[in-house]
Amino acid sequence: MLSATGTALPGNGVPGAGELLWGAALVCLGAAAWLAGGWHSGVRRARMVLAQGRTGGAGGTGGTGGTSGTDGTAGSGGVGGTGRAPARLMTDGLRRVRGRLKPEWWAPAAGLVLAVLGDSVLPVVAGAAGLPVLRRVRLAARERRTREHRQDAVIALCGTLAGELRAGRQPGEALLCAAHDSGGLGDAQAAVLAAARFGGDVPGALSAAAGQPGAEGLRGLAACWRVAVDQGAGLAAGLDRLEGALRAERDQRSDLRAQLAGARATAVMLAGLPALGLLLGVALGSDPLHVLLHTAAGMGCLVAGVVLEGLGVWWVARIVRGAEAAS
Repeated sequence: MLSATGTALPGNGVPGAGELLWGAALVCLGAAAWLAGGWHSGVRRARMVLAQGRTGGAGGTGGTGGTSGTDGTAGSGGVGGTGRAPARLMTDGLRRVRGRLKPEWWAPAAGLVLAVLGDSVLPVVAGAAGLPVLRRVRLAARERRTREHRQDAVIALCGTLAGELRAGRQPGEALLCAAHDSGGLGDAQAAVLAAARFGGDVPGALSAAAGQPGAEGLRGLAACWRVAVDQGAGLAAGLDRLEGALRAERDQRSDLRAQLAGARATAVMLAGLPALGLLLGVALGSDPLHVLLHTAAGMGCLVAGVVLEGLGVWWVARIVRGAEAAS
């Protein structure tokens, strides 16, 4: 079959499954790069350049109130500003959509692409089933980051409070200043500050605030406060020892996480090998999606592979959690 220019086209000119799969992969990579913020950063840079040029043009007109200058450019209320408003609205809308889209929505999107390429509904079902799993993983990661941030805030609170006490402040006043600077009390900050300001039960409020994830160190602060009030012991010295203990515990967790990073990276690499095998099969000219989705042997291999893959990921995650809990 010849094209209009006389060159030969393969077959009837319809792209094969391999070409469609590579095209879909390129589209997914481009979408990922766009969601990563590269396109928006370019738009922001261009907007800043235009804003600087518009400011300089307004200064050159000598404050004519947005009237056209000698070079025929319009002011801020001219046609140029009106022409840029739709583009700004579009970029703002895309940014809002991007903020609402969560990473777990890549699972049904990838399932839809594979369903179109493999002419089967099974990838769509698998993508929909993976959506709650990925959401749970994302929420767990966000809770872990929140817990670690609160642990750092509690350590900073102890150090700042000890410094305020050495500066000559009273314990209640020092707690007010330290809490505002560090933010280690979290959601219970109002109750603790009210107890410190009006002479309430500060150790009880601190113990209640220690129930938040990552704020367990506040129990030690409550104990130091209670001992200092009841027995007249030095609160600053106790806070120094508490800060050192919390900091050592945090460093130990960081060292353990660094040691387990290799195991996590190995698990991620092994989990991605099946997808790499499919891409290699497509590159070699075979049709692995048709074999997996439309033949009995392929379906059996697919089910066995998914089960073994899930068991492997679960086992590695269990080992890592057990090591972290034992520490």
